Amino acid sequence: MPYFEWKDVRLEVDDEGFMQQPELWNNNIAVALATTEHISELTPRHWKIINYLRDYYKSNGLAPMIRKLCSDTGASLRDIYDLFPSGPARGACKVAGLNKPVGCQ
Repeated sequence: MPYFEWKDVRLEVDDEGFMQQPELWNNNIAVALATTEHISELTPRHWKIINYLRDYYKSNGLAPMIRKLCSDTGASLRDIYDLFPSGPARGACKVAGLNKPVGCQ
């Protein structure tokens, strides 16, 4: 299994960079994983999406559908792609420390 390392963060990840142990996630890990998505700074808008994804995952055991993410956060799909260029499933879920969503290519 590959590892991702950045500064003092070292994580076991899958071949696409998704955390293998989401329960180890914290804010420092989010900042580290954001670098893999070419995000140099996590703004309050990023954190709103990240925290929503984390809370939804904790309650439901999976990531929300994109429509629900947009509806519940008030962010448009374009907003999500502006914040996470590789998209809500690949980018946002990765930074939030979730497993790769089902159906994510």
